Amino acid sequence: MNTRRYHGLLVAATKPPVGRMVLLSKIEETLAIGGRRFDLSCNRYPGVVHPRGYAHQKQFRQDPFPVFVYEVEGVVLEKSIFMVQGENTTAIQYTVTSSPGLTCSLELRPLIAFRDYHSTMHENGALNPTLQIEPGRVTVSPYQGCPNLCLAHTAAQVWEEAAWYRNFEYTVEQERWLDYREDLFRPMAMTFDLSHNAHATVVASTKARSAEAAERYRAEEVARRNAIASAAPTEERFVQMLTRAADQFVVRRGSGATVIAGFHWFSDWGRDTMIALPGLTLATGRYDDARGMLLAFAESADRGMLPNRFPDAGETPEYNTVDATLWFFEAVRAFAAHTEDYDFLRTRLYPVLTDIIAWHVRGTRYGIRMDTDGLLLAGEPGVQLTWMDAKIDGWVVTPRCGKPVEIQALWYNALRTMEDLARASGTNRTFHTTRNSPAVHDRHLLSSSGTNPLDACATS
Repeated sequence: MNTRRYHGLLVAATKPPVGRMVLLSKIEETLAIGGRRFDLSCNRYPGVVHPRGYAHQKQFRQDPFPVFVYEVEGVVLEKSIFMVQGENTTAIQYTVTSSPGLTCSLELRPLIAFRDYHSTMHENGALNPTLQIEPGRVTVSPYQGCPNLCLAHTAAQVWEEAAWYRNFEYTVEQERWLDYREDLFRPMAMTFDLSHNAHATVVASTKARSAEAAERYRAEEVARRNAIASAAPTEERFVQMLTRAADQFVVRRGSGATVIAGFHWFSDWGRDTMIALPGLTLATGRYDDARGMLLAFAESADRGMLPNRFPDAGETPEYNTVDATLWFFEAVRAFAAHTEDYDFLRTRLYPVLTDIIAWHVRGTRYGIRMDTDGLLLAGEPGVQLTWMDAKIDGWVVTPRCGKPVEIQALWYNALRTMEDLARASGTNRTFHTTRNSPAVHDRHLLSSSGTNPLDACATS
């Protein structure tokens, strides 16, 4: 049962990795045995749960994909779901594993939403119910400007059956005092004759795909996951599981890589990406991905700051953070420790890092600047800059203006990292600065007051 507006069988990233839309919310499933019908799905409506398909479910497992096992009148039906890597494609496969001489069929009714993943859909007259029906495929295009939903299938029969299902309730959204009711549209229905073919397949995608290719997609995904596990630092099964899990957070942004901070809710955030980078990419040997992430954020640096996040709407990054940029230095330090790729660091990242330090010394957005004691000052009214970033109707819950303690630790770490990189890169050069202009000197990082910020931070 879907309990959140973020739940769906196909949540497509229309502008990878963002621009996410819930296209296919779910599929209503009915198993017909000898003329009797048994609903396998489950929904919450006002005051009632209907149907109660969970009463027929006898097992759930993940091997390696989610598998739901239902048993009705001696008929055992398994449903598995998996996605195709690098595509907005979900494959749903049904297999009868036991059928003691009974005639049975499966009826599926897709329910579509076609809306932003933060929103909910409600019945409207703008939806275009017209279907493009071809052998083995149905294409749904309910709204202009939205991607198509292509449903490849192995059904024996397909027919148009337009109707709205009203007032689905999402309990978790209700608990969070958010919009928790939604209407979904049923454009069609399809029937699979399981007596003659024990397998039924639906491949939902934003591209025209073939249901017959589902087994190949499955085999390729299994092989891909096995390859990830085999590259784990050790052969211990738990470590291999963690390595496979880490892969799920790494996505493409253009030609580079980035990290989704929380799926489906979040996009890629600077703070989360830099904190997670060592564990997701360095510990798992994905050094090219680490390079891609570091470069992607380095190229987005502006006025000595890394983006706090890349928003869903548009591609203009937001820079309201003091710690994401400093976590960048820790990610770079970890990358250097794992790879010793100082050519890459010197040519691609070192100029960005020096520019960041210079901006932090002389001052950048939101009052972020090095104070006379060598510590980092940050904050101004109405802006949340640290990880404690709750903001409600313009009210910053935890403003933390001044010199938050972990920011000083990160600032000290950034300065030490620059000192080490300068030495390892053969430059042996750091900064002597005044408030208005940085100049390069050897060995020492001095503020305009003559105080060494390294010593000041250490003393503090």
